[in-house]
Amino acid sequence: MNILATIPLPLQVATVLLLGLTFGSFANVCIHRLPRKESVVSPRSRCPSCNTQIAAWDNIPVFSYLLLKGKCRQCATSISTTYPIIEAVTALLILAGFIKFGVSWKFVIFCVVGPTLVIITAIDIEHKIIPGMITLPGIAFGLVAGSYLVGFKDSAIGLVAGGGTFLLISEIYYRIRGRVGMGGGDIKFIAAAGALLGWQQVILIIFLSAFMGSVVGLAGLAEKRFSVLSQIPFGPFLAGGTLVAYFSGERIIHMYIMSIIGGY
Repeated sequence: MNILATIPLPLQVATVLLLGLTFGSFANVCIHRLPRKESVVSPRSRCPSCNTQIAAWDNIPVFSYLLLKGKCRQCATSISTTYPIIEAVTALLILAGFIKFGVSWKFVIFCVVGPTLVIITAIDIEHKIIPGMITLPGIAFGLVAGSYLVGFKDSAIGLVAGGGTFLLISEIYYRIRGRVGMGGGDIKFIAAAGALLGWQQVILIIFLSAFMGSVVGLAGLAEKRFSVLSQIPFGPFLAGGTLVAYFSGERIIHMYIMSIIGGY
């Protein structure tokens, strides 16, 4: 008997959302502290303006922000809307993973992958870096989780294919343009993604992220928000491509192969 089936769906959804909000709250800590090379464990969260330690009842994801009307209880300084947005987005991602995968190891793995993609996206947008404190453990995690998802052989090949491809592109760009065009964080990210999802899906991630990046870049040029020399963080596009691949990579690849076969 499936015990989960006896729990009302609204309660399941509420539980998963609360879990996701908790992950989102921790994601906020990582987003703020990792670029500053601070511990994500201690000290407890403090107001960035008055440095007062935030009480537990004022640190409830989203709800405390709404109750306090987006201001610190002590100094009344406005708190960025980025915090509840990160928490809500993370919670919705976790809920989407639960709906897609149910109670499974793939969902458990996604509870690590989803928030990590949010963290990487936010940090890269603000600081234009992907910290090695995320990507290096991510490679190890990718190999372990990937061994379950796609098998160790495909996981190892994916690591080499992903990281090797970006390393080669970076080297070619440097030799042609004389400057670094792709950061080491991007290279380690795609290596971790390749380890997690295997060599076939890492190719899909590279294609999707390049496509999304090109669309945004061209749109920015057309609206004169970017110039040809603008540095556009690539992490958000890699995160988006990884998310699509995690949810639907196998299906997309199957559809592509069938379309080729059908064309002959």
